[in-house]
Amino acid sequence: MKVLLISMPDVVPIIIHETAVHMPNHGIASVGGNIDDDHQVFLIDLIRKRRSIKKYLTKMVGRIQPDLIGLSAMAWQYDTCIKIAHLLKEIRPQVKIVIGGYHATLMAEEIAESPESQWIDFIIRGEGEECCRRLVNALAGRDDLTAIPGLSYKRDGIFVHNPRGENLDLSTLKLPIRDQRRLTWGYHIIYSKIELMETSRGCTRSCNFCSMKHMYGRTFRTYPISRVLEDLDDIYFKRKTKWVFITDDNMVLNPGRVVELCDAIIARKYQGLNLVVQADCISMATNEPMVAKMAQAGFRSVFLGIENGSKKNLSDAGKGDIVAASRKATENCHKYGMMVIGGLIFGFPEDDADSIRENYEFFVSIGADASYCQILTPYPKTGMRQNLLEQGLIDNQEDYKKYSGLWANVRTKYLTAAQLQYQFWLQRQEVLGWWNPPAPARKQGRLWTSIWRFAFKPFLKLHYWRIMRKGGWEGRYQREVQRWERINTFKDLAGY
Repeated sequence: MKVLLISMPDVVPIIIHETAVHMPNHGIASVGGNIDDDHQVFLIDLIRKRRSIKKYLTKMVGRIQPDLIGLSAMAWQYDTCIKIAHLLKEIRPQVKIVIGGYHATLMAEEIAESPESQWIDFIIRGEGEECCRRLVNALAGRDDLTAIPGLSYKRDGIFVHNPRGENLDLSTLKLPIRDQRRLTWGYHIIYSKIELMETSRGCTRSCNFCSMKHMYGRTFRTYPISRVLEDLDDIYFKRKTKWVFITDDNMVLNPGRVVELCDAIIARKYQGLNLVVQADCISMATNEPMVAKMAQAGFRSVFLGIENGSKKNLSDAGKGDIVAASRKATENCHKYGMMVIGGLIFGFPEDDADSIRENYEFFVSIGADASYCQILTPYPKTGMRQNLLEQGLIDNQEDYKKYSGLWANVRTKYLTAAQLQYQFWLQRQEVLGWWNPPAPARKQGRLWTSIWRFAFKPFLKLHYWRIMRKGGWEGRYQREVQRWERINTFKDLAGY
């Protein structure tokens, strides 16, 4: 069997994603790496082929002639996913299409009953490695579709949903694909090569805006330390890559294991290793020895889920009061030389213009180095979505293409969706202003931070000053919205 796995071209329309950072898709790499060796597997990450999707896929599908094509998509990428499925069926009518990922898992029944199901042959619900492996074998005549947990398949044109499977034993998984079977390349973080790896799956926190528990349940599972080191060796020695983004939902839930892993990495004596990770504030605030060990092992940047400076909003999100923990976590990271990227969420029911400004000011006050700001998004099947529906605060319930975190799909008790969108943007410009790279960033990337500080930022300042002279904040905002609207519009997919 020939299998082609494809991830979507859609990006979050923020400059850091558009140009400065392109990471490979770890999901399809892991699924592909666990398909049995007697099948041929290829990966295409369309984030690297955004300008010529139809032409590129027509060429590659014609060359490979796959029997099965797998498509992975988030909720906000699903519209593009369906267009690509339609295109692929036009290019190669006999090919079987399987979709997977968070959106397919949460919305399998709705997808199965929708008009676009005509372009889909199978749906994988939950973790994909074992389900996809068995699906490929079943299509080759070595397994039974009806016996594969987590698989939805068609019988007489109607989808049948097999029972959901158990969570996988992570110790049984093979390494993800990073070799020549990955047909797209050029992944970088500020033009340094970067790869992704995973050391655990799941999270036991109770955040009600997150859809993760529908993927894994409220569980936390870890890979054996030996497997993590094998993965890291593959990246560092075979791929000659020193930047690694760890994709774990919340790696630091078990501080003892983190210390054990860090000791193992330190003993490996990797030179120039740079690790980036996501973490929760409570774990990073209350385990300073763990933070120190992480820095010693090569952790350079941490994404902290700060979320909000309002205790009421944090309670609504199921986060508890982590305001003090946010400050302490940031302080601990800085003490050991790690850069902090803080995650903020806006658009809770009580938010008005003043509270949005105050939340940005709170972010400034804790001293985080960079922000990743989002608007509260009512992801399907989450507790937050249900709460907002009951309050009548969701303006956009069905256009998932705008569920990337940048768009206001909700309103608050004091702001319309349009007003929320504008205040989210405006207050960021006024309070946070232009990014000034902190000392750790300048040390890690002297060249690119210098280019940003002395060339790119002055150019952008002049560019936006001219725009502001003509239209003020509102004029500049409208130009930004137009750019956001364009970025994930793929002209060569318009007819699908």
